[in-house]
Order: sequence, then structure tokens, then C-alpha cells
Amino acid sequence: MTICAASNNPGKLKELRRILERMGHTVTSPRELGLDLDPEENGTTFAENARIKAEAFCKASGLPTVADDSGLCVDALNGEPGVYSARYCGVHGDDPANNRKLMEKMSAVPAGSRTARFVSAVCVLMPDGECHTFLGECPGHIAFEEKGTNGFGYDPLFIPDFVGLPDGTTVPNTQGRTYAELADGEKDAISHRGRAMAAMEAALPALLDGKA
Repeated sequence: MTICAASNNPGKLKELRRILERMGHTVTSPRELGLDLDPEENGTTFAENARIKAEAFCKASGLPTVADDSGLCVDALNGEPGVYSARYCGVHGDDPANNRKLMEKMSAVPAGSRTARFVSAVCVLMPDGECHTFLGECPGHIAFEEKGTNGFGYDPLFIPDFVGLPDGTTVPNTQGRTYAELADGEKDAISHRGRAMAAMEAALPALLDGKA
């Protein structure tokens, strides 16, 4: 099945492509389809925003479409940045500025109170209008400094509670590595997006039955 991965974010697109191709699907990006879309993400939840993106790209491409909306929810900040994660600093997609703002707001928060979680909503939309949304979360806490380069967004600041193993199991993150310090497989097994897409993978065969 050829699936449109509804994202203009290179880091997110890479992750969506990696996970979907591992499931056996052919993935095409908006750029590869010649689509220049930037739908307004004005939903109040991750699920609403994921559907907004899925609907826009599915309509334009005519393909089954997978869209993700995700973000970081920090307990000490009453859930911020939440659905505003990508534009926390006021400018959409400025990762360094978003991270700086987060670190400034967390500067006085002690180690024991820096709990957070990444949340992902993955929306699968078929050209006939059939739509399903899958949720995933990854608990952890916020680091005191950025570490790692294998990631994007808040990855260098987020320390997950667990890391993945090659066999798909998980172990406690005793080394305190950030998302950005994990190998792709270590992250996919425990990440919010990986968990949402694992739920999607289990349901996808039934969703695609007769639609190939």
C-alpha cells in the first residue's frame, strides 16, 4: 500500500517513513507528491490537529494518509507546551528557540519535579472518508541540559523512563539518556509515536482490507 505521510517536518517525516516502511508500506511525502500545503492546526487536542492534517493531505493526494500530531506535556508547567509544542516560542518549527524557552521556564524546577510525557495522536484517513485515530504516550522527565544529536524538537531535553531493546522489550533508562541519544530502534520501541503507530499497525490490515 502506498501511504502519504502528512508532514512537512523533515525529522517527523523520517520517523514516520521508517516506521511505516518497516510495516511493509511504500511511503511518499507531500514534497514528493508536489503538494505545498500548510493546514492551520487550530485544534485543541493532538487528535484534532492530526485529523486536520490528515484531511488536508488525503484530499490533495487521493491516497490513504497517515498524520501525526504530537507534543511534550510537562507536569510542572501544567501541561505546557502541549498542543503548542511546535510553536512554543511563537514561531512554528524553531526548535532551538522552543528548547530555550522550555529551559528558561524549568530553570527553578528541581530534579524530582521535572516529570513530563510525550504524547502522540496518529490519524489514518482513507480516501473514502474512513478515519481512525491512535494514541501513544512516553513518560519521562526533562533534563537540565541538551544532550544528543539523533533527534529533533525537544528530543535532546527529554529523558524517557525506558529504552527499547532489539527484541522489542524495554529496560529502565538507568543511564539517563535523552531521546536524542538513543538509536532509532531504541527510541521506536518506547516512543510516543512508536506506540501510537504500533496500535495503528495492529489495526491497519483490517482498515486496508479490500482497499489495496
